[in-house]
Amino acid sequence: MDTKQSLEELMPPTQMVRKGKWGKEDLNSELWHACAGPLVSLPQVAGLVYYFPQGHSEQVAVSTKRTGTSYIPSYPNLPSQIMCWVHNVKLHTDKETDEIYAQITLQPVNTEKDVFPTPGFGPKPSKHPSEFFCKTLTASDTSTHGGFSVPRRAAEKLFPRLDYTMQPPSQELVVRDLHDNTWTFRHIYRGQPKRHLLTTGWSLFVGAKRLRAGDFVLFIR
Repeated sequence: MDTKQSLEELMPPTQMVRKGKWGKEDLNSELWHACAGPLVSLPQVAGLVYYFPQGHSEQVAVSTKRTGTSYIPSYPNLPSQIMCWVHNVKLHTDKETDEIYAQITLQPVNTEKDVFPTPGFGPKPSKHPSEFFCKTLTASDTSTHGGFSVPRRAAEKLFPRLDYTMQPPSQELVVRDLHDNTWTFRHIYRGQPKRHLLTTGWSLFVGAKRLRAGDFVLFIR
């Protein structure tokens, strides 16, 4: 199944994104790593890594869905592994699918004699958000006439507190996706039994992201 990854950063209705902790660079990194998962780590800029050209070639063949009879380039004159400096690491998100990927620029080291100790050598610890929830979408969640059902514990932990003296309790939520687009949803508590729902604005989001049952969304505050 081609599962899309749709990622939101939750904000109170009138709050602008703060610099520093929630500056664009930090925010994108934290969201990127939240989507990548806890098992993914990236090398540090100026760190040392080994590059395996033949393995890379084989991975490209798999990712481009080449058949078993397709030609896979071979580089017999290259060593099996090449020591490199990490020149740059850029985090990206596909504009069409919201799938995340990293672009890493490497610079070969001439000889191992050129290598000297580097502070902080090794993979950079991933920054993962402390408050988030992920849900696999159901057919009801992606219906154009329905809404998104939010688990009670997730709604109470991440969303601003509802005023339960209102009938029905509701509020406006403004979220931002990885591409800095903002979306406005109505968060309401209603039904029998009562449950938390995102209603107005949700179907527009589903259509724009081309979401379907089996995809998942990740909310982070």
